[in-house]
Amino acid sequence: MRRLFTAIAIACTVASPAWARSAPPQTVRIDATARATPFPHFWEQMFGSGHATLTMREDYRDDLRAVKRVTGFRYVRFHGILDDDVGVYTEDEHGEPVYNFTLVDRIYDGLLRNGVRPVVEIGFMPKKLAANPDALHAFWYKPNVSPPKDYERWDGLIRALAQHLVQRYGIDEVATWYFEVWNEPNIDFWGGVPRQASYFELYDHTARALKSVSARLRVGGPATAAASWVGDFLAHAAKEHVPVDFVSSHGYADDTAENLFHSDAPVPEDDRVCRAIGKVRGEIAASPLPHLPLFWTEWNVPGRDNLRDTTYVGPALANTVRECDGLVDMMSFWTFSDVFEEGGPSPEPFDGQFGLRASGGIDKPSYYDFALLHQLGDQRLANDARDAIVTRKPDGSLAVAAWNLVDSGQHGAARTLHLKFEHVPADARVMIQRVDDEHGNVLPIYARMGSPRYPTMAQVAQMNAATALPPPAQEHLDHGALTLMLEPDALVLVTVAGH
Repeated sequence: MRRLFTAIAIACTVASPAWARSAPPQTVRIDATARATPFPHFWEQMFGSGHATLTMREDYRDDLRAVKRVTGFRYVRFHGILDDDVGVYTEDEHGEPVYNFTLVDRIYDGLLRNGVRPVVEIGFMPKKLAANPDALHAFWYKPNVSPPKDYERWDGLIRALAQHLVQRYGIDEVATWYFEVWNEPNIDFWGGVPRQASYFELYDHTARALKSVSARLRVGGPATAAASWVGDFLAHAAKEHVPVDFVSSHGYADDTAENLFHSDAPVPEDDRVCRAIGKVRGEIAASPLPHLPLFWTEWNVPGRDNLRDTTYVGPALANTVRECDGLVDMMSFWTFSDVFEEGGPSPEPFDGQFGLRASGGIDKPSYYDFALLHQLGDQRLANDARDAIVTRKPDGSLAVAAWNLVDSGQHGAARTLHLKFEHVPADARVMIQRVDDEHGNVLPIYARMGSPRYPTMAQVAQMNAATALPPPAQEHLDHGALTLMLEPDALVLVTVAGH
């Protein structure tokens, strides 16, 4: 039986050989009247996923619905809407373009039926339109990364796609979508030479073709890996009078500091994503287009040691939210699901994939981490704690996320955290939820099952039932104080009733 443990007013201990040592106690003072700023849930509005045809699979849609239930999920981004397996573009016996949007409709209909809109990543290149039909990326599904052989035909394809979407869904709907030109053109996803200049040509044609259908369609880029090219991209767009409605780029916690910042100065992994976002935000501010929104359309925690399957994600996610607040308009966690095929179909659950749900629809700790952070309020209260976020909800209650982040390879210790509240009733009702080794963590349960490579549906249901978070533990403050014991990589949500 899983144990629910909390500690109110005095620290309680839980025996566990994995974290027998304790770090020095820490006190966080929380003033309910502190300065408040808007706190839009930028980390949960958009998620990434694999490639376009996966969206028609029932397991993908099951995962989409499950993640939407526990987050503010509004947009999804994926590769390959123009790939040959979607069948959008070919040519007849006379070499004339032939368009087919049947599967495009199935893809976008399915998203909209489930209450999620697309970020339409324009890519990759249909073989019949490719300057180099053999320019195939190493991904299992082998997308073509060539420039088009004929920009007039490329323009025609983009206009036809946009016209079809507007005709099918209406301009009021499609104007709420985002169109992002290509994916990571600064690395091997783009075969143009030279890379930057040829991508700018692709962007110019694509943006102008979209806007020729309706000025209300929103287009942006450069969708680069490792926070690259943004300054050059905006300078080019301004000089050439090319439309740009948003800026997008990518950066992961395990990208090197050299790749992200072009410097060998050490930057802790926990800080790299938001440091990169801050760098790009500064480049936007210094550009001729200083007020554009910034979307970070791919990010995740480090991938080594299968960390993405573990409780590490929760505190790493919370710390990223704390650091990135105010710097970015939306962040897209890559990905919401392990229905994902960059290296082929997943060979087994918990092989370190990116998603919140493992193959077969198994809820990972990260699924519950997002569920906890979803409950934060929409006003953030000023607080200088490095391991807590303090918010106010519309009903006046306080929602506080607290965590104990321990980096991979380090020996973590349990931490006693004293929360001292000011300007709330001294005996206010408190609700506590947590994700840690004993709560929301499927890995021990999976191991006790014998780590089946292909879990049955009954086993999946058993794992999800065993990890489902129980109702919040209800307690009261003791003279305005609450003490928590946080094991390594624990994430805790504390809600203090309003007054």
